[in-house]
Amino acid sequence: MALNTSEKLSQLDQLFHDHARQSSDEVRDHIVTRIYQSSQELTNTAVERSNKKISWIDENLDKIVTSKTFGFPIMFLMLGVVIYLTIAGANVPSEMIASAFAKGEDWLAVLFTWMHAPDWLYGILVEGFYRGTSWVVSVMLPPMAIFFPMFALLENFGYLPRVAFNMDRMFKNAGAHGKQSLTMAMGFGCNAAAVMASRIVESPRERMIAILTNNFVPCNGRWPLLILMAGLFMAAGFTGGMNTLVSTGVVVGIVLFGIATTLVVSWALSKTLLRGVPTHFTLELPPYRKPKIWNTIVRATLDKSWFVLKRAVIIAAPASLVTWILANVFVGDVSVLEHIAGFFDPFAQALGLDGYILMAFILGFPANEIVLPILLMSYLSTGSLIEVTNLSELKLIFLDHGWTWLTALNMMLFSLLHYPCGTTMFNIYKETKSWKWTFMAFLLPSAIAIIVTFIIAQVVTGFGWV
Repeated sequence: MALNTSEKLSQLDQLFHDHARQSSDEVRDHIVTRIYQSSQELTNTAVERSNKKISWIDENLDKIVTSKTFGFPIMFLMLGVVIYLTIAGANVPSEMIASAFAKGEDWLAVLFTWMHAPDWLYGILVEGFYRGTSWVVSVMLPPMAIFFPMFALLENFGYLPRVAFNMDRMFKNAGAHGKQSLTMAMGFGCNAAAVMASRIVESPRERMIAILTNNFVPCNGRWPLLILMAGLFMAAGFTGGMNTLVSTGVVVGIVLFGIATTLVVSWALSKTLLRGVPTHFTLELPPYRKPKIWNTIVRATLDKSWFVLKRAVIIAAPASLVTWILANVFVGDVSVLEHIAGFFDPFAQALGLDGYILMAFILGFPANEIVLPILLMSYLSTGSLIEVTNLSELKLIFLDHGWTWLTALNMMLFSLLHYPCGTTMFNIYKETKSWKWTFMAFLLPSAIAIIVTFIIAQVVTGFGWV
């Protein structure tokens, strides 16, 4: 066996000298091919195989899910199925939770009346803390409780490495590293965690590209907003199953737009600020495994859904209090909240938004999860008499403040593309140890979000489509 191994190594050495004048890529490809051929020959000599048949999955499934013909359609189909089940399954629980919190608010109102509590105390604790927290829970919990377990099942089954394999060529053509597809996939759960996971990319240049572009895929804090906007506005003309189907198509389209933005920005960075030659990506595909469905669901719910929800509530509580205070402290006859929204409104209108939306994104910098609750609280504190007893009534609140389908679309796009949350920014600084690149991670997506929404708003309004 030692002699055979020595002979194989001699052949490889001879092969290297024979192709010394060829390009480095061709030499590397030849060497890797011969290494695997030699490994296979040594394995055939030394390993005894049983008569047990290899399963059809292990033998043939990769030929389908990683093929040039079916690989990408299957990826899009999987994404669509996950999002469809999330939207279809989240609507009823969300409305039930919202109704339960609304009844709880009624009981609290009776309690505070019985206690003869002052109005400011009721406002801070109920209209601020309780209402903001209830919106976070009712809007976020059902989608996360469905999305995360399904994503975890695909991961445990072994499908996600196949996604990285399929995306490798696209990232290489964009001047980035194939492993960036893995950090991008992790970004669907949490961009902050994905920034830390960028350590798997060995090249500092390509690692920086992965860090700067990871924000362009929606994290757990943005999924509920995308799903809600798609259902309330983009699929408003449809009912029943068609509403869910159209909503799914819109959300999938938004996600694909984010992936396309990732590739385009990666290419632009590799040609300008982060020039260099992309390194090769060798990925050993793990075997398919039969996932432990119940354990996976429980762990994903507890480890991810509960963790994210707890973080959102902890951050939403003080943000809700700040929003209520701004809405109830007046300068002249106008609240501080309205002054701030009025200041941002001209710029926001040019983006197809309004001042309250832009202010909600600014106050929501600590966590994307609280943008929607802050926006709703801002609207309800400025004259709207609508009480939120179920999620379908949210649309009435938005329409009461002049929303159209363009407002919803550009809010989805701004949410997808805008600057990372505070936690992600902190992790970016920890990974880069550079204020310059941390600021770039803030400036780059912010500029893209502004440019994209501005162009769409001007085109739509210019042609009179809204």
